[in-house]
Amino acid sequence: MKLIHLISGGDVGGAKTHVLSLLNGLRKEHQVLLVCFMEGPFAQEARDLGIPTEVMPGRNLFAIRNRLAERIGAEKFDLVHCHGSRANLIGYLLKGRIEAPVITTIHSDPKLDYLGRPLSNLTYGTANRRALKHLDGWVCVSRQLRDMQVTAGRDPSRTFVINNGVDFSNIQAPVPREAFWKQQGLEVGENSVVFGIAARIAPVKDIGSLICAFAGAVAQEPGIRLAIAGDGEQRRELEQLADKLCPKGTVRFMGWLTDTDSFYNALDVNMLTSLSEGLPYAIPEGARMSCATIATRVGAVPTIVIDNETGFLVEPGDVETLTERMLRVARDEGLRKRLGRAIFEKVRREFSVEATVRTQVQIYETILRRYRRSKSECKDGVLICGAYGKGNIGDETILESILQQLRSMDEDLPICVLSKMPRRTARQSNVRSIYTFSYFRLHRELRRVKLFISGGGSLIQDVTSTRSLLFYLHCLRWAHKRDCKVMMYGCGIGPVNRKRNRRRAARVIDACVDLITLRDPESERELRELGVSRPVIRVTADPALLQTVSRERQQMYEEYRKKAGIEKDGSYCLFALRPWNLARRKTGAFAAAAEYVYRQYGMTPVFFLLEPGKDREITQTVADMVHCPKLVLPPLEDGGMICALMRQMKMVVSMRLHALIFASGQGVPVVGVAYDPKVTGFMDYLGQENYVSLEEATDGTLCDCIDSAATSEAAEQEIVGRLRQLAGRNGQYAWQLLSGDPLE
Repeated sequence: MKLIHLISGGDVGGAKTHVLSLLNGLRKEHQVLLVCFMEGPFAQEARDLGIPTEVMPGRNLFAIRNRLAERIGAEKFDLVHCHGSRANLIGYLLKGRIEAPVITTIHSDPKLDYLGRPLSNLTYGTANRRALKHLDGWVCVSRQLRDMQVTAGRDPSRTFVINNGVDFSNIQAPVPREAFWKQQGLEVGENSVVFGIAARIAPVKDIGSLICAFAGAVAQEPGIRLAIAGDGEQRRELEQLADKLCPKGTVRFMGWLTDTDSFYNALDVNMLTSLSEGLPYAIPEGARMSCATIATRVGAVPTIVIDNETGFLVEPGDVETLTERMLRVARDEGLRKRLGRAIFEKVRREFSVEATVRTQVQIYETILRRYRRSKSECKDGVLICGAYGKGNIGDETILESILQQLRSMDEDLPICVLSKMPRRTARQSNVRSIYTFSYFRLHRELRRVKLFISGGGSLIQDVTSTRSLLFYLHCLRWAHKRDCKVMMYGCGIGPVNRKRNRRRAARVIDACVDLITLRDPESERELRELGVSRPVIRVTADPALLQTVSRERQQMYEEYRKKAGIEKDGSYCLFALRPWNLARRKTGAFAAAAEYVYRQYGMTPVFFLLEPGKDREITQTVADMVHCPKLVLPPLEDGGMICALMRQMKMVVSMRLHALIFASGQGVPVVGVAYDPKVTGFMDYLGQENYVSLEEATDGTLCDCIDSAATSEAAEQEIVGRLRQLAGRNGQYAWQLLSGDPLE
């Protein structure tokens, strides 16, 4: 690849380290050119490393833009990579004049880059944020920064995460500790513990809180010292603060250092007090020298600094806790050594510069593929419509399963999702999303995409309202008129009660839909009774059955479990309720059933909100009526974590269909309370008889079902396996429709 990187040339700290180490790695296998917009130490360090470097000085951005456009076109660079606000602005100006994608690396929160400098924020900050919107890709140095960008409206398929890597193979021989501090003018005794921070001295780094915390600590431990390496607009102000609060000779401002290896080697404790960060180089660079670490819980810092394992975490601005942690490590040499060894091993294992370069190359390749594909004028991609962004985890899990299947067949497939909360959907599902009722954008998307999916759940029904049915039918009609292939994906049908609605549904589905996959045979019967005959119909299974528990989700569940009070070896029965007509009259029966599972089987009842906005009131009402030990669990927004929760249950009693699906998929005995035919349809499809209608739910009938479930086997694994295989066919059928292959 031929890559051109743009940067102002006045950068310092982590951004400078990231760019130089990245380019130094890339140049070994790819042709790279670094363009700085000013001469200075940055450009010279790049030349010293052997990185091809040019300087294009000047204030006329358009003249620089023209020179760069001519150079990029003549030498046929594949990609332009920007770093920093000035480069981002020039990159934006280049778009439309070059045939190459323009991307940027985001090293920090753009809203805080000019914190404390209102005029600069109004000018440079505003220009940078506007330019960012129009680039072709965003590479973020932490997942938190990526989430910020996606929430701000960036396309998740073009937004990536990369770790700041450090080079463990190139540690310079450090100056001995005593000699180093003597050079720097800091009086350090044999038993002194030195705390240090290397950072730009700016408001976002909140070094003022560090000085205040140190002042509190040094009053109790006079032998400790604080070294501050760096420079910036707050230096004079903070020097005055240190002179006022701290004993003379205990704090040293050192300016920018070129020999950071000697600095971190001479430290006992590496500090970070930032209000906002991506993944600052100061943390892995300190870890490289086995420094114990105290840092604020910001950005991606917690991915390295695990509280009380690889360091200590404090909340930003919490001076009191920071003082306490500083005293704790100052007084315990064994603790300092343990934390230093732990963070060294973690960083060496997970944050090497080689891994950073490999990841960046993969990002370039992905961006180039998707950029070239986006230039095609043919219809391409998928638009997915469903009950998404409404807070129902069952529906969100259906979406995750659809996306997973489509991406397994084409990782670069353009996908867009209609959602009531598009930014939340984009962040959680890593997919481009638009507002459900943005009709202009909906029509524009339909002109672009090749396949329209009406996905999952019971969308064709009028129990909720006729309006929702009409909306989904209109979407099918609009997609058909825009020459899209149309699929109803793993859905349930009905009930459609009103005669006029039944005629509407049959007419639209017959005229506009190419393929229907259904989650149970009952839905097929309902569809036939409506009079639908033209589309291809296949009975498969609910897509949510494909949800699995990844290692990452299991780790996240473990944290959730501890906070929720769930014992690892405890015995629990989960209840999932919903406020449906007669359900409010049945609260006593549900409470009695909860007490019964505790008294008869020793299972602690736990109450879970599958759709918090709707389920909270009835769930809390029942929980308040239960007098045995119980738990009301915090909501979850991730299907994988819910599956991990279900896996720990001994039994699940549920009105919610997807709680039954999640539990059955994990082999857990279930009791269904059927408020809707879709619940009975699933239980029958599963071959389970442990269910009762909501009308017939009493203390006795619920307890009978619980006894039956407790003494019978959970759903046979071969049945669940068969249903998962059928659920997988949903995606296969969608791909055949998308690719034009004949349907099986």
